Amino acid sequence: MKKYLSPFLILGFVCLFSTNLFAQSIDKIINASEVERIERVLSSDSMQGRKTFTPSIDKAAAFIAAEFKKNGLQYFTGLNNYLQEFNMIKGKFISAEGNFDEQPLETKDILAFTTQAELTINNNSGYEKIILSADSNFIRNAMKYIGSDKNYLLIVDPANATGFNRLKRFKREAFKKNTSVIFVLSALDPKKYELTIKYEMSEQKLINVVGILPGKSILGAEYVIFSGHYDHLGIGKPDAKGDSIYNGANDDAAGTTAVIILAEYFSRLKNNERTLIFVAFTAEEIGGFGSRYFSKQLNPDNVTAMFNIEMIGTESKWGTNSAYITGYERSDFGKILQTNLADSKFHFEPDPYTTQNLFYRSDNATLAALGVPAHTISTSKMDDEPNYHKQSDEIGTLDMINMTEIIKAIALSSKTIVAGKDTPARVAMEK
Repeated sequence: MKKYLSPFLILGFVCLFSTNLFAQSIDKIINASEVERIERVLSSDSMQGRKTFTPSIDKAAAFIAAEFKKNGLQYFTGLNNYLQEFNMIKGKFISAEGNFDEQPLETKDILAFTTQAELTINNNSGYEKIILSADSNFIRNAMKYIGSDKNYLLIVDPANATGFNRLKRFKREAFKKNTSVIFVLSALDPKKYELTIKYEMSEQKLINVVGILPGKSILGAEYVIFSGHYDHLGIGKPDAKGDSIYNGANDDAAGTTAVIILAEYFSRLKNNERTLIFVAFTAEEIGGFGSRYFSKQLNPDNVTAMFNIEMIGTESKWGTNSAYITGYERSDFGKILQTNLADSKFHFEPDPYTTQNLFYRSDNATLAALGVPAHTISTSKMDDEPNYHKQSDEIGTLDMINMTEIIKAIALSSKTIVAGKDTPARVAMEK
């Protein structure tokens, strides 16, 4: 007597076979050996800490570009290679003087963010004058003005003196632009004023590394970004062990490694409906200038989501197979990711370090401020990460197996967003 298999049983075998085949496929692409290969190059002593404006960071950029080429990524709009070059203006302070209603100001109370070597303004110069009263979020609000495209004279209430002095310590490199933002620490609201500020300006080149995987349908006009920053701190004074190189294995060679691996994974799958952008940012450590420049090249309305990956080489506070998402509560991005991992042992959690404002401290911040569901994925224990910004941040301190599982989780959790089936809610902009 012939025996027939039930159609449902056959379907079950097919599904099980497909699932096992897919699992084997992702393991073949995203595995600890490949993760370690890339991480080891980026965090090697030969990269000399990948400091901005040094030959070593150019060497790292060339390596990342070669990986993008190997994975068959296309060039970003307007580029003829993977290197998105742009110039920054660095200003060395020379002098500042001025007066409010003919009362002289002290030099220490004047601060300018400008790319002009000599700047002289008065109440007829067309600058918008704004009083910044006592504010616990002074730095955050000040940065919004600095990033704008208008000329401002911002008069800072002396109650914000601590924040004003912190602002003075910020790196004042800037993109070449015609607008300036001037801060003056004063209790006065002058009807007449005059200020003269002088800098010695120099221009230097920076490079983001960008590749794209075009979408397969009409949704290709919508972008999903996978990013990390590849710069670090370079070489400093030797520590107690005589090590002077800040290798930045976790910060953020780990995130850059993830971006390269994900580029390989999705380029092999070839099933993305939305266009995927893979980008390694420069100059995160000195003010996020790489991501700020990159963001200006995009219409934020076309960006569906941004997966920014920062320091995933160590266990999170919940142990292995876990990571947190900054700004988790600001959109349903995290919930979508977790739903896609329903059958996985991996879990994403909300950022447990909210008092440190991590949502605003990485390369997701510029696009997030424009409403994009742009979030950073990390495992770094920011209250107790022993190697953070130290020479000891080396590959030997990383857990390659756990790091591999995190990259797999990002790949799998993004699948419905990449496929155009889910669209995260926009991030509400702060007033």
